[in-house]
Amino acid sequence: MTSPGSTRELFDDATIRSLRRRLLAWYRTNARDLPWRRTRDPYRVWLSEMLLQQTRVETATAYYQRFITRWPTIEALASANLDDVLAMWAGLGYYRRARFLHQTARQIADRSPARFPRDPADLRRLPGIGRYTAGAIASIAFGKAAAAVDGNALRVLARLAAIETPIDNPATQRRIWTLAGHLLSPRHPGEFNQALMELGASHCRSGPPRCTACPLATFCEARRRGLTTRLPVRTPRAEPLPVEAAAVAVWRRGRLLLVQRPPDGLLARMWGLPAVELPPGADAETQLLAHLRERLGLSIRLHHTLGEVTHGFTHRRLRLRVYEGRARAGRLRTHGYLAAVWTAPERSAPAAVRSATPDPRPARSRPSGLALSTLDRKALALVWAESRQRSPGSTRG
Repeated sequence: MTSPGSTRELFDDATIRSLRRRLLAWYRTNARDLPWRRTRDPYRVWLSEMLLQQTRVETATAYYQRFITRWPTIEALASANLDDVLAMWAGLGYYRRARFLHQTARQIADRSPARFPRDPADLRRLPGIGRYTAGAIASIAFGKAAAAVDGNALRVLARLAAIETPIDNPATQRRIWTLAGHLLSPRHPGEFNQALMELGASHCRSGPPRCTACPLATFCEARRRGLTTRLPVRTPRAEPLPVEAAAVAVWRRGRLLLVQRPPDGLLARMWGLPAVELPPGADAETQLLAHLRERLGLSIRLHHTLGEVTHGFTHRRLRLRVYEGRARAGRLRTHGYLAAVWTAPERSAPAAVRSATPDPRPARSRPSGLALSTLDRKALALVWAESRQRSPGSTRG
C-alpha cells in the first residue's frame, strides 16, 4: 500500500516526464560554463568531483586548472610524487582526498589498458570513491543511468517530496536516493544529475530558496505546503571539541626548521612547524621543550610567544600557540616525523618553502615544493610577520 506523500503518489510517470523536460531545458540554458562540463573524459570528471567535495566551485576551478596543466592525464598523475600532489592540493583541506586521488590514479594506471571502470559498483572499489562520486562519473562520463546525489541535489529532492525527517538519517538517505533514481532521465543521466546540482546551487539554496524563478516550482511539494524555508531538516551537530596545541619556530644559523608529519593521522605528510597537542592543564613550554628533545634531538631556548591561531577541523576546534626559539645544541633527527629541513628566512612563507634545503633524493622522486596546510600557513604567517618587523640585517642565532 502506498503511504500518503510517497514518491509514487507525488510523481507519476507523466509528471516525471514533464519534470525531466522542464529541468533539462532550464539547465541547457542556464548552466554555468565550468571546465569539467566541456568534457566526458572520466579522468577530468573524477578529478573535478574530488576537488568539489567540501570546496566552493570558484576555488575548485582554480585548482582543477592547475592540476590539469601539471598532470593532463591519469598516467601523468599516477607517476607524480605524492608530496607533489599534496603540495598542489595545499590549502583545500581534507588532505585525505589528495592521497586517495594519488592512490586511485596509480590503481587505474596499473590496469591494462589504463581505463576507469564504467560500472558504479566497480568505481566504488577505488580509493575515495563513494556512492555519489561513482554515480557522477558513471553518468557523466559513460552515460550510465546512475543517480548522483550531492548536498545540493539532496536539498532539491528533500523539498520536492517535502521530506520532513532529518536528511542525515540513514532511512531518509535511502528514500532520497530511491527518489533520485526514480526521477533520473535514462536518456540523459549525466546532464540530469548535473541539472539537479546546479538547481540546488543557484535556486534551491540552503538559505531562502528562489522559488519564483525555479523551473520545478510547480512540482515542489514543500512549496505547495509552505515548507520551503523549514526543509531540509538536519540533526543538530555536536559542538567541535576544543583542542589546545603549541608550535615553535626554531631558528639555527639564520634558518627555520620545518618538519613533515607522519604518513597517517591528521594532516598526514603535510609540512609545518614542530608542534605538540597539549593535555588539559599542561604547560605549553615544558611540552614543547620535551617534544623537540625527544622527537628531533634538539635542545632549544624559547624566546617569546608570536601569537595564536585557530583552525576548525570536522570535529575539532584547534587553538595553536606559536612560540619562537633558538636551537642551542643537538643533532637533528626525525623520530616520528618523515623529514625535516632548515629553510632560509624570506619575506613570506611560500618563499621560505621554495628556498628549503636541497633534497638529496633523485629529481624524479623528490617533491618540487613543501605541502603546507591552511593551519600551517596561518602559523607561518605569524613568523614572517615578526620577521618583517625586524631590521633587514637582523639574523637569528
